[in-house]
This record gives sequence, C-alpha cells and structure tokens, in this order.
Amino acid sequence: MHDIRFIRENPEVFDAAMARRGLEPVAAGLIALDEKRRAVTTRLQEAQGRRNEASKAIGQAIGQGDTEKAEALKAEVAELKQTMPALEEEDRKLAEELEDSLAVIPNIPADDVPDGADENDNVEVSAWGEKREFDFEPKEHADIGPALGMDFETGTKISGARFTFLRGDMARLHRALGQFMLDRQTREYGYTECNPPVLVKDEAMYGTDKLPKFAEDSFHTDNGYWLIPTSEVSLTASVMGDILDDSALPMRLTGLTQCFRSEAGSAGKDTRGFIRQHQFEKCELVSIVRPEESEAEHERMTEAAEAILQALDLPYRKVLLCTGDMGFGARKTYDLEVWLPGQGAYREISSCSNTGEFQARRMKTRFKREGEKKTDFVHTLNGSGLAVGRALVAVIENYQQEDGSVRVPDALSTYMGGVTKLFPRSP
Repeated sequence: MHDIRFIRENPEVFDAAMARRGLEPVAAGLIALDEKRRAVTTRLQEAQGRRNEASKAIGQAIGQGDTEKAEALKAEVAELKQTMPALEEEDRKLAEELEDSLAVIPNIPADDVPDGADENDNVEVSAWGEKREFDFEPKEHADIGPALGMDFETGTKISGARFTFLRGDMARLHRALGQFMLDRQTREYGYTECNPPVLVKDEAMYGTDKLPKFAEDSFHTDNGYWLIPTSEVSLTASVMGDILDDSALPMRLTGLTQCFRSEAGSAGKDTRGFIRQHQFEKCELVSIVRPEESEAEHERMTEAAEAILQALDLPYRKVLLCTGDMGFGARKTYDLEVWLPGQGAYREISSCSNTGEFQARRMKTRFKREGEKKTDFVHTLNGSGLAVGRALVAVIENYQQEDGSVRVPDALSTYMGGVTKLFPRSP
C-alpha cells in the first residue's frame, strides 16, 4: 500500500517508479480522487462542527428566553441531521475507492533494482558450487522418481493433476529435508520456530498483498477462509494491527508448513514432475525490522537460504530480479536458482524479498522507538529457506547414480536413520 501524501507531494517521482514497472502514469488520477475525498471530508467535518455548535446554542437561547432563535436553531440542527448521512456515505465510498485504487498498485522498486521486462533481464550476482560431471546421461527427477517412491499416478488418481503421493524412503527424505532446513534456520540464524495456521482470513491475505490482485492464484473455502499460498502470510500477519516495542525488533520467524496454490497463471508450465504442485511444503523465513535495518536484513536472509544449498552441496546461482520479473509487493528480490543436471537448467528454489513498508501499511503495523511518542511503520521481509519439494528434486537429480539409486547428502544422515541411499524398487 502506498502513502497518498507521498504521491501528492511527489507525483513525478511516483509515476517514474511505476514506469519502471511497466505501468502508465497513475498519480494524477489518484490525486484527483484524493482531493475529491478530502473536500467531502471537509464538508462533513464542517457540518458536524456546525451541528454541535447549534445544539449548544439552543440551550443558551432557551435560557435567554429567545424562543424564536431556539426554534430556528432546532430547525437547522434537524436539517443537518438529515443531510449528514449522505455526506458520511459519500466520504466512506470515496475513501474505499481510493484504498481500492492504491491496493492494486505494485511496490516502488529500489534504486539498485535493474530495469527490465522479464526474467531475461535479471542479473546474475554470483554462482556457487561445482556442477557434477556424470559418466552417464543424467535423468530428470520425473524419470527417476517413480521407482524410488515418487508416485505421480496415485496423486493424480486421488486429487487430480499437480498432486503427488510420496512413499517409503522418498517420503522420509522429503521430511528430512524440511526438518534439516528448520533446524538450521532456528539454531544457526536465530529464527523463532512457529507452527501457524494454514487457513487464514481475508485480512491476513490482504495485509500481505495477496488480495485483491492475486485471489485466483489461491484456494478459497466455502466458509470464507483462504489456504495459504506461503506461510509468509501467517507469519507476517501475526503482527497485523500491532504497535511493537522497539525492543521486539528485529523479529525473525520461520515455519515449515504446507502451502497451496491454484497455479491459475501457470497453465501448461511444469505439468510433468514435482516442480510445480498445488500442495507443497516450504520452510519460510520472515523478518520484521526497523526501516534502517531492512537492506542488511535482506542480505542476511538470503545468506540463510544459501546456507542450506551449500550444506547440501547443491550448485546454485544468485540472481537479482529486474523490475519486470519482481513480485507485486517487493521492492527488491533475490532468487536462488539450483542446478538440475537432468533438465540441464537452473530452477528457482528460493525467492527472498524486501517489501519495505508496503505490507506494514496494509496491515497497519507500527513500532515505537524507545523514548519517542510517535510511531513508524516496520519493514517486512520474506524468503524461502527453502522450498522442500524443489530441494527434493535437486537432491534426486544431483545425487543420482547410474543404477537409478540416489545417494543421500551427508548433511541429512542424522535425519535418515541410517539410510544412505534410495534404491529403485524391483520391477
């Protein structure tokens, strides 16, 4: 959500920022709507003031024996009471219209975000790890997985496309990855482990910028709940409407939860395999910080996500997203893309974003600095540390053996109860 006062005072700057996002100028229309709303608000306040003033004067007139003046004042108050509801309704509708207009405008990109139209204009910042040299042709996970317990057919039979049924050691490896991520983020990076709801109200989705613009990308129950597309929603919304003590910041939260996405905008993409599912697990990272700390926190969060890939010895690259590929609520985003030798390509496994005060304004979340009376909006950040299913895919493809087995990464040995390899079942 944007500050309309900033737009009033800096219309050219705001339009230039939106142009970087590929949008037409919007400041003039927003300012005109705001002026109309403020004019109605002023008329309403004047009417309220005059009603109170006239009501008080009625008693004075009666006390002075001026019946004629008292009756005239009563008539004026009665007329104001009749006209004020219409003003109140107009004021409410204009305020709602302005908020709705602001709610669908994306965040302002940070100055160091590269301009660009799509993923082809993203900038590689760094790369880590050596790509494994195979003495056989590496396969994609969708070809190796079924014999190891990645059951696409049963998932489809039960629930339809983009659902998978994991069995045996494949399910155990998936669980091990999630637990490993959660332990690393809590023990080494100081995130507080949380187990939040996966069903949330409209306010939580709106506050974390998933509504109204991306309603079709999420699942909605028939009794008014949303299934979270990421636990960013639950974790960030845990401070919705709060005024936090300065001593509570920075606040770092993590949760390993199921996530649900309709993938409405991804028809035809990754229909094969485990890359893009309607239901998946993710270890989410959320930070709530003072404004002056958010840039450094963004680097720290991205490092925490990178540490998982490094511990698993999975080659990856770090990419700074351009304005055309960056998410709606982000002001700056790093993607981590893991190398998949079966596909011969890098694929996104984590996205770490600084949203600045964009979500805090929508959630009305502030903090009070020690010794000060005024409050300021916090900054919020979110990232994947990591997406568990995609990590499973990366392990399968990078640790595959010629006989169809998959070696378990050393970092997961204590989570696998002595299992060091996943072996294909006999035909």
